[in-house]
Amino acid sequence: MIKQFRHAAALASLAGLVATAPVHAETYPAKPITLVVPFAAGGPTDVVARVLGAAMTKTLNQTVLVENRSGAGGTIAASYTARAAPDGYTFLIHHNGMATAPALYRKLPYNPLTDFEYVGQVIDVPMTLVGRKDLPAKDFPELLTYLKAQGDKVNLAHAGLGAVSHLCGVLLRQAVGANLTTVPYQGTGPAMTAILGGQVDLLCDQTTSTTPYIKSNSVKLFGVTTAARLKTLPDTPTLAEQGLKGFEMVVWHGMYAPKGTPKEAITKFGDALKAALKDPTVAQRMHELGAVIVPDAKQTPAGLQTWLAQETARYAPIIKAAGQFAD
Repeated sequence: MIKQFRHAAALASLAGLVATAPVHAETYPAKPITLVVPFAAGGPTDVVARVLGAAMTKTLNQTVLVENRSGAGGTIAASYTARAAPDGYTFLIHHNGMATAPALYRKLPYNPLTDFEYVGQVIDVPMTLVGRKDLPAKDFPELLTYLKAQGDKVNLAHAGLGAVSHLCGVLLRQAVGANLTTVPYQGTGPAMTAILGGQVDLLCDQTTSTTPYIKSNSVKLFGVTTAARLKTLPDTPTLAEQGLKGFEMVVWHGMYAPKGTPKEAITKFGDALKAALKDPTVAQRMHELGAVIVPDAKQTPAGLQTWLAQETARYAPIIKAAGQFAD
């Protein structure tokens, strides 16, 4: 009788452990997943996140909720994600800012290389150099002459310190050898509004933001920042073609999770990401935005980890030479 009682107690104890154990990987996800976006709603990264989130929802059978935590060049969102519970229900989508933050911020509350798990790269987005409609120069060679003659009288807008438009502006100033006046805005939207209204002269930003205005002839297009011409803007020469040798910048995006997130969750979320990137509807939408889906090898944790390390090393000396900090 005692033996039977002990056996029953052991079974009851085991059942209790099973009941209180974490949800098994096979049932993941058991609730909606939050995808943190470091920038305001309607911005380039937000648009990409919402397109991908909608497609991933179908694969995961759970809603992927986009949560905007903008400010400080993306570091607020990254810091929030780094501190979030590593339970597989919080992820981050971020661009080049993950690589530039260590050089731009002297008191960064996280380490992009060690405080996150990697999911994979997503897309590459070319950048365009656009200007107000009535800017005197008709093409980039004329603009180059204008910039050197006018110097700091020319205003170069960007979406805030640490934004990719800020970094593109730093590279542009160094490349053309002109001390342009930079004008920071709180996001891409206000910066573009300033260009459209003629309050500033130039803006270097992603095709996801500029393409609609380029196609409506609302801004003047001076070139693209990629090594080759874009399929979406085939008649537009690159800046390198027009004399700015070696100038190339692409905005890349990756997805991350808090350090310690279970591998099973990373794998399942990553598989949903890969499926979304192969979805014809997503591919068409990205094409319309001028974005390029990265190769399969980059859509992996290892692919993103390697790329982030390379980009961090690449941008550090450039930012140091510019002597600009975001804090």
